[in-house]
Amino acid sequence: MSDVSGDTAMRTGRVEAFSDGVFAIAITLLILEIRLPEKPGHHLWEALVGLWPSYLAYAVTFMLIGMVWMNHHRMFHHIRRADGMLLALNLLLLMDVAFLPFPTHVLAEAITEGEGSGAAAVFYGVILVIGGIFFNGLWWYASAGHRHLGDSITPAEARALRIRWGMGPVLYLVATIVGAVSAIASLCLYVFLLIFYFFDMRPRTR
Repeated sequence: MSDVSGDTAMRTGRVEAFSDGVFAIAITLLILEIRLPEKPGHHLWEALVGLWPSYLAYAVTFMLIGMVWMNHHRMFHHIRRADGMLLALNLLLLMDVAFLPFPTHVLAEAITEGEGSGAAAVFYGVILVIGGIFFNGLWWYASAGHRHLGDSITPAEARALRIRWGMGPVLYLVATIVGAVSAIASLCLYVFLLIFYFFDMRPRTR
């Protein structure tokens, strides 16, 4: 196996620590977007139930960010060195993750109001597609020629992960297109993708 050496390479500990912090903040900020309508009065239960789009969008995005974090952790289990390009690609991924609370709020509000839900679902999906592209760009760069990988994974296994993870942006795009017709259907599709990722995206053992 090849390994990265030299003055331009660095360990990944700080990269992982910083990334974990961004994931944690983004996933926590989601709850701040759920707000009770002003002065619900005697209709508190009705107001709470009426927030179901916010609950649904929160739960789906929470789990999506969590799944990205899990796969990011698995990715860096195999990455042994970092350089400037890898840091830049990781930063772009984190920028997308940190932005997700906003389209989540936009989608929940649009479904609640019953107006613009298609546009909101497409906006939400586009952000996920972009994040998927950044995630895969990070892995493709790290695994090309096994340049940043250690002995925990073979070149064949790295290629297999490129294929499996590469399906993500494509599937997100499908859900985005569905969202243009039905925002609820697109969220249901994201739930299916979560289940798929959880059971299928784990690295295979040799």
